[in-house]
Amino acid sequence: MNNVTLKSPRIQLGILFNRIPGVALMLFVCMISFAILSPDFLSLGNLKNVGVQSTILLMISLPMTLVIMTEGIDMSIGALLTFCGVVVAYVLANTHSLPLAIFVALMTGLIIGAMNGAIIVYFSMPPFVVTLGMLGICQSLALVLTDGQSITDVGETIGLSYNGIFLGIPIPIYIGILCYFVTYTLLYHTRFGTYVNAIGGNREALKLAGVKTNFYHVAVYAFSGLMAGLASILLTARMSAGHPTAAIGMEFDAIAAVIVGGTSFEKGNGWLFGTFLGVITVGVLRNGLNLVGVPSSVQVASIGLLVLVALLLDSFKSKT
Repeated sequence: MNNVTLKSPRIQLGILFNRIPGVALMLFVCMISFAILSPDFLSLGNLKNVGVQSTILLMISLPMTLVIMTEGIDMSIGALLTFCGVVVAYVLANTHSLPLAIFVALMTGLIIGAMNGAIIVYFSMPPFVVTLGMLGICQSLALVLTDGQSITDVGETIGLSYNGIFLGIPIPIYIGILCYFVTYTLLYHTRFGTYVNAIGGNREALKLAGVKTNFYHVAVYAFSGLMAGLASILLTARMSAGHPTAAIGMEFDAIAAVIVGGTSFEKGNGWLFGTFLGVITVGVLRNGLNLVGVPSSVQVASIGLLVLVALLLDSFKSKT
């Protein structure tokens, strides 16, 4: 009886540990570490900066969650984000019409995303191969459209979407929150979300139920492209230009945020709030490393290490 009493606090701590996701533990460790290493880290201005810097990553990580839940992957989203940003800048430079630039960017993202999905679904091709090929196409199109140079004549109006402040909070944070709740509603409160879970979990049962599985599968990639088009507005506003390599490699951060957040490549298991935590963790890590003077070349390795540690934590907890 005494042994049980002595062990019970340990058991309770173990249960509590098992209930905390690996991403939450990593976020806590990162915040404590950088708070100690840099006195500026926990300042209100810097925390707002982390939020603003994480918005674009959040906007492409949310649809990436849905894509991975269908047992797919979108390697093209960084290059598509770049290409849409170049399209925004090109339209602004030639027409000076922000509504037209936004519309063209959204349609560009939507069409290319739908093309990814259609090729994957109707030609039964691996998502990795298809989206990797689209990565090369989008990167090439961005270089052709800009001739390898930045397009800088974008005007000042677009900058308000990134630099504007409302009630003391930067506009991008509002946009990120809105995108989160739209995706949350789609995933957890609509038939679309139910079918996304089923496509990754039990596709054959969904087909037998008479659902147009292919349509919804393509729609997931179309949504991914649409969000990339929307995020490109903020990307162009942040740089005050359209650059042909602006977001190349950002798909790595998005996939890392989703995986660290607990979404699995198998059986349609996904956690949208986990993705949010993953994005914040990646944002905190990059921001903190910048504050302590770590070179950008090392930061990619740090994010890779973050993914491995978070997965090891979750794996360890699942065995205990």
